[in-house]
Order: sequence, then structure tokens, then C-alpha cells
Amino acid sequence: MAEDIVDAARLEAAQQFIQEEEGPRRQLIGSVAKLASCAAVAMSLVHLYWAWATVTAQVLRLVFLGFSLVLTFLIYPVARSQRRTVVPWYDWLLILASLAAVGYPLWDFEEFIYRAAIPTRIDQIFGALAIILVLEATRRTTGAILPAVAIGFLAYAVFGAYLPAPWTHQGYGIDRLVGHMYLTLEGIFGVPLDVAATFIILFTIYGAVLEYSKAGQFYVDFSLAATGGKPAAAGRTVTLASFLLGGPSGSGVATTVTLGSVSWPLLAKAGYDKESAGGLLAAGGIGAIISPPVLGAAAFLIAEFLQMSYIEVIAMAVVPTVLYYWSIFAMVELDARKFGAKPIQVEGESPWSLTRKYGFHFVSLISIVLFMLWGYTAILSVAYATVLAVLLSFIRSDTALTPTRLWQTLEKGATNVLSVAATCAAAGIIVGVVTLTGLGLKFSLIILALAGNSLFLTVLYTALTVWVLGLAVPVTASYIIAAVITAPAMIKLGVPEFAAHMFIFYYAVLSEVSPPTALAPFAAAAITGGNPYKTTMMAWKYTLPAFLVPFIFTLSPDGIGLLLKGSWVNIIWTGASAMIGLGALAAGLTGWLRRKTTPLEQALLIAAGLVLVFPGWIKDVIGLCLFFAAVVLQNRGEKA
Repeated sequence: MAEDIVDAARLEAAQQFIQEEEGPRRQLIGSVAKLASCAAVAMSLVHLYWAWATVTAQVLRLVFLGFSLVLTFLIYPVARSQRRTVVPWYDWLLILASLAAVGYPLWDFEEFIYRAAIPTRIDQIFGALAIILVLEATRRTTGAILPAVAIGFLAYAVFGAYLPAPWTHQGYGIDRLVGHMYLTLEGIFGVPLDVAATFIILFTIYGAVLEYSKAGQFYVDFSLAATGGKPAAAGRTVTLASFLLGGPSGSGVATTVTLGSVSWPLLAKAGYDKESAGGLLAAGGIGAIISPPVLGAAAFLIAEFLQMSYIEVIAMAVVPTVLYYWSIFAMVELDARKFGAKPIQVEGESPWSLTRKYGFHFVSLISIVLFMLWGYTAILSVAYATVLAVLLSFIRSDTALTPTRLWQTLEKGATNVLSVAATCAAAGIIVGVVTLTGLGLKFSLIILALAGNSLFLTVLYTALTVWVLGLAVPVTASYIIAAVITAPAMIKLGVPEFAAHMFIFYYAVLSEVSPPTALAPFAAAAITGGNPYKTTMMAWKYTLPAFLVPFIFTLSPDGIGLLLKGSWVNIIWTGASAMIGLGALAAGLTGWLRRKTTPLEQALLIAAGLVLVFPGWIKDVIGLCLFFAAVVLQNRGEKA
């Protein structure tokens, strides 16, 4: 039926938001298309091989950046409005320049790495060229804001001596600046690029394997089959499918579009208006970036910055992820009662039938965690999981990764990492300036001074900083920038280092659905045909309770129980009270529990939610009493 299909025009409009996040790409043809395809497949194969082989860190990062720059200038046009199929002459020059900038250190590698403090004139020329190429690649893949921020940081490093206190520093010449950015592992080739060259590219290859073996379609079909038949079925489907589909993809906008193209007709049938449906789709899609076992690219950076295993980061993300989806689920259930959502019946196979046929798609996802629990590194775990997913695809002919499809998988795995590679290289420049000038300490002291050494105000200012950054730059970049300039302030006031970094990561993700602009809600609005700004506000409504979760594990010592730290008694109690609190807050915000709430009941629910989410025995008792009072009033009103 026509109403069951999202028309091509809307899907095309939604795809524009994916391109806005990842950059528009050329539609290459002929020999150039074959060249780009071969380069992408070679990039994937090299990095899969290096998951097992031993290679020098700087060589690995140089080769990764070389592949990334060459493919970026082949695939991404100089202007977003340009949709040519031909690579112009100046991009071929940039490709040659990229090969030169990366090949120069490799040509004389043993001598090159010892000249960081005293770079030669040729070192400076190639270093300046590398910086320019990274900034241009970042502009093409993510837009002009992040390169502009990086240029601002470089200017700060050069002209610091002319700035007033407390921003002043001695200032650095081009030789020292370029040497730090190009010849060491502190700038372009720092931790962010290392994470992209090791963890992230392997996970994008794994995500491509799941896509081409039709795992994504199975996750959506399974969710539809498992949640049908109830008034809240459409909303439940979006919530469950976004978790299953989002884990492997790690992209909020892509998950929103993929899910929206299937789920919007169901939401419309259930009685959701365009804005409410779009808001729910965006809220569910954004959960992709915080969903284990893959999470978003920034999660790998947390592991590297804190020198902990990735399985520890996954463990810390479990309860916050459960609470995030619980708050959405609670909103869905309450909205279904409030708006009188209609039950939907989904025709097709049962969940058990689907699992019998395609349940092997769950195996590789679970295997990543199992491999890490067995003691393998995250890099080896995802490499083995990728091989396992390829082998399992041959269980059925319709999912088998035949040579042609396997080639397409490896190609997409490499091209999907390009925007992250450019972002991490540009972020490396920013981190390099921070470490060279001591800006992180200065900025932290300023935050502490503005907050009057108040932990609450410091955490609040950090949240606002990350929020503003998230409006302008991708999640990965906003996390990196905030981690080096704001995390020290929280840590200085006693927040555990891991909690400070998880707070920043969480808020970097939530900035994706925060007003006034957010790509995921705008993409969802393009699918549903709703007003993008109203859709953004609805997405904010669905995720609003989750905005409190990061405050729980930073403002109270007991709150780290949400990150699976501390005693199991505290972990269980803190998680349970937070879940009840978020449920109460959802009921208060929607104005509905078992029936429409009175103003007094609504006030009691909101108060109960706000008190319960912050750990502490006294607060928990008060919150539970307030919640119980609201429930009693509801029951009395219902009987009356």
C-alpha cells in the first residue's frame, strides 16, 4: 500500500543529513572509480592484517593517514554543491601532495623521528603541507567549523605571548609548532588518529560486514515481529530496533534514517503525529552511539586516554545505556496511553522463525565481548568477530558474502572511516596545541574560578560547553576537545577520571538531539514530513530524563555505581533508584501515569524523579514517598 512506503523524495531528503554529517561524495565512474575501490579495499585489508601483525605506531598512523587523505580527495568534492563524476586536476595535485607528505617521513624514518626538537627546513615544509591537507580533508568531510577551530588553536599557539592573562604563554615559532604536530606522536599522529587507525577502522569494517550480510534488516524485522500487537507496539519497535541496529552502526543519523524508512508507516498507523514520530526515531537513533558492544568512535578514545581496556568502557556504558532506553521506553508507554495509540499487527514471520533462520547474526555481536573476556584485546576481538561474521554469512545463500559482496564490504568499511579519520587528525592538532601550551590547565582554572570551586556549577558548565561544541562539530571532536580542556576541572574537584570522561562522552552524544539544531531530528523530520524544529523539541522530550544520568555519576560518590564501580549493593540500589526516578520523571513530563495527572500529581512525580535520580539513602526514601503519594492519589482519583 502507498501509505506503507516512505516515498523516494523523503528518503533522498533524509540522506542529505547523512551527507551533512559525513560529507557529500562523488559518484565516480570508469577507471577512477576502480582506482578508488581498489585503494579502499587495500586499506581495509592492510589494517585487518595489522590487527594480528606487529607494526611501529608511527608507521601505522602514517599509512592510515595516507590512505585516508588519498581516498578523501578522490571521493569528496571541493564544494558540497559539486556533484561531479570526474576528479579535477587540483585534486590530483592534492593526492600527490598527500603521498609526498606521508611518504617523506617513511623515506628516512629512522632519522626523521629524532628531529622533532630541531626540524629541518624541509621537515617544516612537509609538516606545514600535512597540516593544510588534514584541514582541507576535514573541511570536505565534516564542514568548515572544525578546521576553523583547529586554525584558531594554531593561532593561539603562535600568538600566545600577545594575549592577556590568564591566556598568555611564551608563543611558539613555526619550527617548534610544525615539529610538534608532524614529527612527534603528540599532534596529527597523536592518540585520536591512533584510535582511528586501530580500533575505529576495524569496527567500521565489521559494521559493513553486518550491513552486507543483511544483519541490519534482520534486527529490524526481529524487532517488528517481537513487539507487535499492543498499543505501544510501534514505539517499542523503534526502541528495540534502534538498540539492535545502532550497536553495529555507531551512527545516530544513519540509524535514524534506516529505522525511519521502515518504522514511520507503523508509527503513523498507531496514531503518532509527524513530529512525535520523528522525535522518537531521532531519540532511538542517537542511542546507537552509546550502545554496547560497539558504541561510538569516542568510546575508543576513552579507553586510550584512560589507559584501560575497551571491555571496561563497555561495562561502564551498560547501565547508562539501559537507563537511556528505559527513559525512552517509559515515554513510549505513557504516550501510548495518553494519545490512545492503536495496536498494530505486523504480518510476516514470528520472532522464533526469524531467529531460527537468521539468529546467527547475534553470534558475532556477542563474540566481541566474549573474546575480550577471554583476554583478547579489543582490536583482535573485533578482527576475529569480523572473520566469524563473514563465515557465518554463508549459512544462508541470501546473506552469503560472495566475492563481489565481500569486495563491496571491504570498500565500504574503508570509505566509512574517512570522516572519522579526518576528524581525529584535526582533533590531534587541537590536542597538540593544548599539550604544548598548557591550555588545558588554564581553561580548567578558569572554569573553577567561574564556578567558585562548586562541583555542581563546574559539572553544569562542562555540560553546557560540550553541548555548544556538539552543535558545531561531530561527537568525536566535541569529546576530544572537551576532554582536554574541561575534564581536568572536574577531576580536580574529586570526580573520578573515568566518570569525568564518561560524562563528557554522554553529553557529546546528547548534543546530537539538542535544540536548536540537530542532524538526527532533522533527518527524521525529512522522513515523516514534520516540522524539523518541532521534531527536535519532541526528540528532546523523549531524551530529557536521560540528560540527568551523567549528573548522577559525577555529583555523588555513590553515583559511580551506574558505571559498575564500587560494591554490588550500591550498584544495584543506585541503578534501581535511578530507574524508578527516570520513570517518575517521564510520567511527570508527559502528564500521564495510569490516567491524566492532576497538577499536584504531576508536581509530585517530577519532584520524586529529580530526588530519586541523585543517590543517597535519605533522598531515595523521600523520592519513593513522593512517588508513592502520586500513585495513591491516582488510584483514589480513578476510583472516584
